Amino acid sequence: MNLLLLSNSTQYGRGYLEHALDTVTAFLPADARLAFVPYALADHAAYTARVRGALEPSGITVRGVHESSDPVSELAASDAVFIGGGNSFRLLDALYRTGLREAVRDAARNGMPYMGASAGTNMAAPTLRTSNDMPIVQPPSFEALGLVPFQINPHYLDPDPASTHKGETREERLTEFLEENDVPVLGLREGSWLRVREGGATVEGAQPARLFSRGVRPRELAAGTDVSELLATEPRFDAPEH
Repeated sequence: MNLLLLSNSTQYGRGYLEHALDTVTAFLPADARLAFVPYALADHAAYTARVRGALEPSGITVRGVHESSDPVSELAASDAVFIGGGNSFRLLDALYRTGLREAVRDAARNGMPYMGASAGTNMAAPTLRTSNDMPIVQPPSFEALGLVPFQINPHYLDPDPASTHKGETREERLTEFLEENDVPVLGLREGSWLRVREGGATVEGAQPARLFSRGVRPRELAAGTDVSELLATEPRFDAPEH
């Protein structure tokens, strides 16, 4: 498979996809027709226009799948697919309703370049169980695309030792996940991404990632770290420690 999984699409102080634009344009085929999946946000037209504004100056033709009466056919007519960020539960629900969950999964497994950002990156994991999002809708299942066999947590935030907020930190929430599930979680800080190609996987971008696994301390992964061993993960869900 050929995957580019971004933690975020917008970086503070920069335009949409600007922080990763060189990587994105190198990832997509030259003069690509890109199927954009905007379902994570409510305003599909405005979202698609934003993606067009960012990518069409680089020669990429952006088509929102909602612009066709048959989103699956729009995907089939494209050279690559990009699933944007927003609410992961709303997104997955729409993928089920439109038939795109199976269609995108199969296309990516057959070699179509797949790019995700935030919620779109969540879709590449087996389930939504490590999403940061509120379940504003109830999809038929938490089962996502399963393009990688481990979980990802986009927008990973480190604990702030100076904070007086008493809610759980992201690290505490992921530790709770590992108490009930035996599946590694790759925390992608903003400005970082995961590149999967030719059977290998690498952490890339401006920030290190953080890997959470059951029974061991979290591990920092600098940009350039080979994490191909994660592709051999055999996930075990609903497997409490006790």
